[in-house]
Amino acid sequence: MRTVTFTEGRLVLFSKAPLIPLLLSLLFTPMPIFAQPAHHPASSAAKATAPQKIILDTDIGDDIDDAYALALALQSPKQVDLLGVTTAWGNTQLRARLVQRFLDVTDHRGIPVTAGPTTKPTAVFSQAKWAEAQPLAVEGFPDAISFLIREIHRYPHQITLVAIAPYSNIGALIKRNPAAFRQLKRIVLMGGSIHRGYGDLGYQPSHGPDAEYNVAMDVPASQALFTSGVPIYMMPLDSTQLKLDEVMRPILFGSGTPLTNALAQLTSEWMASSEQATPTLYDAMAMAYVIRPSLCPTTPLHITVNSKGYTLITAGLPNAHVCLNSNSSNFFHFLLPHLMATSPN
Repeated sequence: MRTVTFTEGRLVLFSKAPLIPLLLSLLFTPMPIFAQPAHHPASSAAKATAPQKIILDTDIGDDIDDAYALALALQSPKQVDLLGVTTAWGNTQLRARLVQRFLDVTDHRGIPVTAGPTTKPTAVFSQAKWAEAQPLAVEGFPDAISFLIREIHRYPHQITLVAIAPYSNIGALIKRNPAAFRQLKRIVLMGGSIHRGYGDLGYQPSHGPDAEYNVAMDVPASQALFTSGVPIYMMPLDSTQLKLDEVMRPILFGSGTPLTNALAQLTSEWMASSEQATPTLYDAMAMAYVIRPSLCPTTPLHITVNSKGYTLITAGLPNAHVCLNSNSSNFFHFLLPHLMATSPN
């Protein structure tokens, strides 16, 4: 048997065999494979979660809260991927011009804007002057329903539709392509009234629910929505009567960014037209819920829309997750820093 040993760093060969074959055998002997370091859960948690794909369906231009919901989406690119904005109810082309101008002045020109079917207006278009400053599109804005169908087919079961307008576009989508509608991931909506109606901020005895505007303006569409089987996350009047008061407005508008400047202009125009002193940010809560669900914890309920547009709790398996209460202070401590930020949140 030939042996090899090392003495004081010198190779000593006890054999007449050539040295080179022995060295080659040592060189090509398979080495043990060491396991890779374990993958720790912390490293997975560190990976950024992909933004949620959303489409915003809005009747922006009447009340002022839609503008704040849109602004919040634009300020949250780490949480939401805004695939497009669809306008609903009333003069949808003028609403689309308002959206387009808002996107232009805040440097978000690449987001598609489409217009749903025009209906008879049921409210004052309080921000029409600001919208009309946006040049008319030569051929008008594209059809919102076709856009919705195309995006749903492109991203089946991935899109959250944030519905903060009367549900006319939803009704049109269900009629035109119910299969596509069922491929939405979920709908997060501002709408309905469960225990508390308009003007009930919880400080006085409740006068009971009201027929809330978004639901009552198109009862057939609302009924189709709540019987569709698509997951619904509902922010009713009970949790959305959030007042942007005279203390908070100067703080927000004083930041002087293109986005807060646009909000200041729209709010001023709304106040002059509506003669209301304080904006109520109903719709902003729906968008806030998408970004931070803890702001409006939900309860599973079975909701039925009656012929007068009331949203009633009835017997049956839950068809909606409903936020029955929210904390106004928590909401505004989230909203204002988000809107005033100069870099993406």
